Amino acid sequence: MIELLRTNDAVTISYVESLLRDAGIEFLVADQNMSIMEGSLGVLPRRVLVAEDASEQARQLLRDAGISGIVEAS
Repeated sequence: MIELLRTNDAVTISYVESLLRDAGIEFLVADQNMSIMEGSLGVLPRRVLVAEDASEQARQLLRDAGISGIVEAS
């Protein structure tokens, strides 16, 4: 899986989840439960991961939606 986005903004994560779900792109939000470890402060960012073959489509979807902080392909 490829990292698409890293943020600690719960609203952005929720919006990205909705966009990807509506587009039929499978994804995984990693590090969701780290807030339990850190004491629910929301300091540690969550990562949105997508399959490598869907990464460009997902990046374009987020760009079109005006989402900032997209991890570009290296």
